[in-house]
Amino acid sequence: MATTKVAIAPMKVAQIPKAGADFQIVEREVPKPGAGHVRIKVQACGVCHSDVLTKEGAWPGIEYPRVPGHEVAGIIDELDPGVSEWTKGQRVGVGWHGGHDGTCLQCRRGDFRNCRNLKISGISYDGGYQQYMLAPVEALVAIPESLSDAEAAPLLCAGITTFNALRHSGAFPGDLVAVQGIGGLGHLGIQFANKFGYKVAAIGRGSENAALATRLGATVYIDSKITNAAEELQKLGGAQVILATAPSSKAMSELVDGLGPHGKLMVIGAAFDPIEVTPIQLISGSRTIQGWASGTPTDSEDTLRFAELTGVRPMIETYPLEKAAEAYERMMSGDAQFRVVLTM
Repeated sequence: MATTKVAIAPMKVAQIPKAGADFQIVEREVPKPGAGHVRIKVQACGVCHSDVLTKEGAWPGIEYPRVPGHEVAGIIDELDPGVSEWTKGQRVGVGWHGGHDGTCLQCRRGDFRNCRNLKISGISYDGGYQQYMLAPVEALVAIPESLSDAEAAPLLCAGITTFNALRHSGAFPGDLVAVQGIGGLGHLGIQFANKFGYKVAAIGRGSENAALATRLGATVYIDSKITNAAEELQKLGGAQVILATAPSSKAMSELVDGLGPHGKLMVIGAAFDPIEVTPIQLISGSRTIQGWASGTPTDSEDTLRFAELTGVRPMIETYPLEKAAEAYERMMSGDAQFRVVLTM
């Protein structure tokens, strides 16, 4: 952990004093980066549903007070003298993957995403709900100049999660890929799926989402409120992949029968109740269910470059840091269109 010594001027921080407590806007000393760390002047930080883990103390071992935030975009303000691969003034970000040990079996095999001692910004150490933050160099992501900070921030979690899940799903251009949910993850999933060359079926609840789904790149819109989405997918030949983004295990369970032969339900919407599926549903058609979580900083850079080239952008609502509590409540309400971002 980097030291938090030396201060030039106080900085504003939105912290959680203890599990389940309300946000506090406080002043702290600006921290000094320790070995292998840089200090980032935060320009924007996305407010993600996973921040509930910090807010409510749902992640084991969190120490308080803690500053949430793992969709960080900013500028390197100061570096540890031993850091040579990054430069002061460089635009960088930090996503869910906040560092790895480099020594566990998974890391030795290059599987940094599943490091046994994975660090997460805003959980393992203070995240981006502050004006300055420290981050280990292995967590840093280079941000292209053409993307604004507010655009780049959500791509470092919601963006990489949908992009990475789709590109590892096994689907090929022209395949039918369904995206369940048109929210913070889903609206990006539809865009990425379209740009990958898939035939995209967007699944939402209510006719009011149809026009937006089409505008985002969906070929077909399925209103699960008035029709059986699995049956509709089978009428289209069955989905090669269903990207499940809405955190509803019940809704995911209802979609399994919409998979075609060798189809895959790719789960990225985090829910705590079980997905219900019978063995015969999986055996019939050789179907599979797979979970996917985020990716490494290089995966984030792939996501940002792809978004830069293809025009994929998050739809965002912005709030100043001082209104972190209001921004968090807006995100939790489910009414945001679609990602909430704090700006400094």
